[in-house]
Amino acid sequence: MSDAAVVCSHLSFAWPDDTPVFHDLSFTVTSGRTGLVAPNGSGKSTLLKLIAGELKATAGSLSVSGTLGYLPQTLPLTGDLTVAEVLGVAEIIRALDAVESGDVSEEHFTTIGDDWDIEERTRAQLDRLGLADLTLDRGLDTLSGGQVVSLGLAAQLLRRPDVLLLDEPTNNLDLTARHKLYDVLEDFTGCLLLVSHDRALLDRMDRIAELGADELRLYGGNFSEYQDAVRIEQEAAEKNVRNAEQELKREKREMQQARERAERRASNAARNLKNAGLPRIFAGNMKRGAQESAGRAGQMHASRVSEAKARLDEAGRALRDEQRLTLELPDTKVPAGRNLFLGEGMQVRHAGRAVFADAGVDLSVRGPERIALTGPNGAGKTTLLRLVTGELAPDSGEIKRGDGRIVYLSQRLDLLDLDRTVAENFAAFAPERPEAERMNLLARFLFRGARAHLPVGVLSGGERLRATLACVLCAEPAPHLLLLDEPTNNLDLVSVAQLESALNSYQGAFMVVSHDERFLAEIGVNRRLRLADGTLTETGAPAV
Repeated sequence: MSDAAVVCSHLSFAWPDDTPVFHDLSFTVTSGRTGLVAPNGSGKSTLLKLIAGELKATAGSLSVSGTLGYLPQTLPLTGDLTVAEVLGVAEIIRALDAVESGDVSEEHFTTIGDDWDIEERTRAQLDRLGLADLTLDRGLDTLSGGQVVSLGLAAQLLRRPDVLLLDEPTNNLDLTARHKLYDVLEDFTGCLLLVSHDRALLDRMDRIAELGADELRLYGGNFSEYQDAVRIEQEAAEKNVRNAEQELKREKREMQQARERAERRASNAARNLKNAGLPRIFAGNMKRGAQESAGRAGQMHASRVSEAKARLDEAGRALRDEQRLTLELPDTKVPAGRNLFLGEGMQVRHAGRAVFADAGVDLSVRGPERIALTGPNGAGKTTLLRLVTGELAPDSGEIKRGDGRIVYLSQRLDLLDLDRTVAENFAAFAPERPEAERMNLLARFLFRGARAHLPVGVLSGGERLRATLACVLCAEPAPHLLLLDEPTNNLDLVSVAQLESALNSYQGAFMVVSHDERFLAEIGVNRRLRLADGTLTETGAPAV
């Protein structure tokens, strides 16, 4: 497997409407674990599809050395498939069963090939990914989204690929399933190229590949080391920009001073020539000579200014547009100890089945607590958030809410009117604020100028998140309790950092459902709740 590689040479790709994605892109990724990062919309998934052969390049070439495995972000699977069919082992197992029953037809041996141990390998692979309880005849429509993702990865690994492409493999996985996947990929010895926003997973990579429209830059080390390298590059670029700006100012100042000196000399020379009474021809020659000398000096200084501008432009191109949020949200402040929510014995039934344990669940929220709600997929975490916000009424139990506003942000980010602009949505949430103040606040959320007047429906996922945060956090009245359901799913790393910045500026209470431990650490969670087997318990340690 040491020769496994992906080689891209002068690759260009555009969509059928001629929208360009890549231009003259060249790179080589060899054995080892490589994390592919870039903002959403940069073409990461498109590049994996090109490598996998699902899309065809407009120009250039792509080659893969070795057997290829590819797990897309959305699996093209139907619910009537069985586990064995998804894994691609159904025909082999049927052939094995036939041989064991005494049928020695040649076609069975051809089907089996070298896979006489396929059942043992299949069970071992399922066990490693936390799917030990799945039977091979179980239907896909009975599995959770996380189980389907893990099953898809198992199917690829059973093919023993030399090159493995993974697109957001931890999406929809709970924390336990994520750690199972981490361990499996730790043992992969071929060429792994994965797209992910999971920083814990990216910190297990051997290198990070940063994708641009015409360049893929490789950084040795994991994601944390990549961030350090980028920070050092940024500091150097900022220093170069400052130096170039000073140089440009100096050259402009010297050019102005030279022009003023030339004008003084010309004025003095004209006066002296007039007073000297020299012949007109001689005086004219001297004047032309002075003008030519001043012109050469002016051209020299103009050239220096032009060169200084070029160096400033070059230094500026090395700067990264980090799009940081800098916020102050005093209206969201909640006094310590204020009761925001109290629920006792809350129970919900779906189709007659109780979601929580027999006695229901108890929950209290006081400001300004920062609560992480963790637990396996399907445990009822979203149901609990809907109870808190009032979107769902309990079948039994008692609920008391404080006076403060409660806002629920679902994974769909569906609070805003898609047909109205960002500014119009903001005005609906904060109608009493003067327009100038609203526009200033939107600028703090990076909606400046024309960007504030775009319809929400045309925004990217990260932009829609920022618009939603602006409307929610600056609303009238400001929220005292935020409920967030898997807020980092499908966000790029820049948008996750912006969400972290907004939540760190927020002074109220929040409860967040997330399997992203790095995110929970960055937003200063100070209380942890775990919902599992119908029971809600306090825990001070990360749930596993």
